[in-house]
Amino acid sequence: MARSGQHGGNVLQMAARAGLDPALVLDFSANINPLGMPARLRAAIPAQLDRLERYPDIDYQQLYTALARHTGCGTEQILAGNGATELIFALTRHLKPRRALLPVPGFAEYRRALQREGCAIINFLLLESEDFQLTPRLLDALTPDLDCLFLCTPNNPTGQQPASDLLLQILERCQQLGIQLIVDESFIDFLPDNRGLQPVLDRYDCLYLLRSLTKFYAIPGLRLGYLLAGDRARLARIKEQQEPWTINALAALAGETVLEDRRYQANTHAWLAREQAYLLAALGALTGIKIWPPAANYLFLRCLDPALPLQERLLEQGILIRHCANYPGLGPDFYRVAIRSHEDNRRLVAALTRIVGHG
Repeated sequence: MARSGQHGGNVLQMAARAGLDPALVLDFSANINPLGMPARLRAAIPAQLDRLERYPDIDYQQLYTALARHTGCGTEQILAGNGATELIFALTRHLKPRRALLPVPGFAEYRRALQREGCAIINFLLLESEDFQLTPRLLDALTPDLDCLFLCTPNNPTGQQPASDLLLQILERCQQLGIQLIVDESFIDFLPDNRGLQPVLDRYDCLYLLRSLTKFYAIPGLRLGYLLAGDRARLARIKEQQEPWTINALAALAGETVLEDRRYQANTHAWLAREQAYLLAALGALTGIKIWPPAANYLFLRCLDPALPLQERLLEQGILIRHCANYPGLGPDFYRVAIRSHEDNRRLVAALTRIVGHG
């Protein structure tokens, strides 16, 4: 029960607290593609249910082939897992860093994984005055006593995407100082024509890229992610330590099926361009909140009345948003809001207009 408030999507807990039917709560707290599971996967699952009657291929050869085609990497540079979170823990368990730098606010599981290994953690505070963006200040914070840096691009929960030239400067400095750089690109698929740091992966043996399929392809219940690494030898050792069959047969099927669904990908990018612009304009017109322009499929906002319990007030209207008070570096007036269908987004705008007012 203690973990239920650490992430978005905790509809059952929040609905019970408010005395609501969970089925009637509109969930803006989880950043899942509202287009839903791709149609070709929805058809493939019942057609291949007999996969559940046998063990998955222990090497997941078809899945790795699909991931290699999708990323342009060799299969020896890929490690698939039960969601990106499993791979965060597997990587830190192998690297065993002793002193790590974490930009805050950021995703909670980096901290938990590092703490499990007894790693000392130094917080690097992202500033509201800099729109919570990474800036060259981070370069000065990278010192020889560090051996690990986690970045999230776009960042969760702020939705900010660092400048590509700054990312390359950070990467170069990490390589020079022997700092392992783990970049979480779980939302990178929502950015059209953005390949993240994958094109330079072969040049940096300190670089690891985390990717997730569950958000873009709306399959969080299946759990599927993958890790890309420049250091093939190290990745091979991590693979050897990975428990067998961590990916269930239907999750493997999903990876084999969705990665080449160009129509679904194009429809997602078209939806996001429309609804991202709509929500940014509509919520930006409200006088009671401050909005940060997003790079991905969620918005970060601040309620300008710190005494207003915005999450509770919206939940009274059947809408759940993510309260960000449990992120280090943020106070109780910060929230994250997923971008959903136009009908759902209009309902959110109407509710927020009633609560915080408009210009």
